[in-house]
Amino acid sequence: MRSGKVYYKDNLAGTITETNEGEYVFRYDQHYVKDHHNDFITFTMPVANIPYTDKRLFPFFEGLIPEGWLLDIASKNWKINKNDRMGLLLACCQNCIGAVSVEPIPELDGK
Repeated sequence: MRSGKVYYKDNLAGTITETNEGEYVFRYDQHYVKDHHNDFITFTMPVANIPYTDKRLFPFFEGLIPEGWLLDIASKNWKINKNDRMGLLLACCQNCIGAVSVEPIPELDGK
């Protein structure tokens, strides 16, 4: 299971996770819900205390992943398959242009 912390500006907004079953889950942080209820990261996922799930990476997060020649460079340098969308999100989106960034959460051995 791979996960990342999602930041909106400098605030921890929530976490995105790819489960072992291949589903994607985004959940806002409870403190973010309380303190930033109007600062959603995308219109399709308003701030709420519910998990958002999908069988594909959410379109908003897909949009953060580089395309074209930049995707080719990222894929080659980090040795990540272009179809490994979660891997690319975690590797390439820590310093995005814009308000949202994703910081990988290290996987624990045996989990």
